Amino acid sequence: MREPIRDKERLEHMLQAINYIDEGLQLHTPEQIQNDHIVYFGFVKQLEIIGEATYKLTKEFRAAHPNTPWNKIEGMRHVLVHGYYAINFTQLFRVITNDLPVLRTQIEAYIQELSSQEQ
Repeated sequence: MREPIRDKERLEHMLQAINYIDEGLQLHTPEQIQNDHIVYFGFVKQLEIIGEATYKLTKEFRAAHPNTPWNKIEGMRHVLVHGYYAINFTQLFRVITNDLPVLRTQIEAYIQELSSQEQ
């Protein structure tokens, strides 16, 4: 059984991964990311971490926050890990630029919510 006390920690891991991706976007153009395999897979790894942290969230937490597409996030992790040979850069970059800013906002709100419950 997953531990509810760990939900905040998992969310913090997700936020840290988003921060690393943002830092990478400041340092590299999309073309550099696509053409430098080490940099490219650094971005992929951070997305995997987001998916794995999502998987580790309790079912209760995920059910209480249905506005976040938890199943899609977890599903993307499975594709990145097991279907690594079929990763499409355009789709990956679209997730990074379009979906992560929304996810960041949600994750920050969830961390704030859990922090206020601790007090």
